[in-house]
Amino acid sequence: MENRNLTKTVTDENFDREVLQSDIPVLVDFWAEWCGPCRIVSPTIEALASKYQGKVKVAKLNVDDNKTARRYGIRAIPTVALFSGGVIKNTYVGVQSKRQYEDGLNTLLQ
Repeated sequence: MENRNLTKTVTDENFDREVLQSDIPVLVDFWAEWCGPCRIVSPTIEALASKYQGKVKVAKLNVDDNKTARRYGIRAIPTVALFSGGVIKNTYVGVQSKRQYEDGLNTLLQ
């Protein structure tokens, strides 16, 4: 079951407001429609959105439709970046386990 309503779609236009200026940590999934590994990671991202609801904002940014990924040197997808205070605190490239993302999020929340 997907919880798409728990993830926020971010774009070039709202990235600064939704991610950099967020008062809580933000997990950003940099993805593309054609990316097979992105589809593999997607259910994990949705599960994290549910588990950390209210503590972490979970956002998805389509790299084909937005230039923001270039701003952060994202060259491979999926890339998941954890932001806190407007700064990337951790980056995961490729398919990772849910536990790896959780470990990073839990560190940010301490």
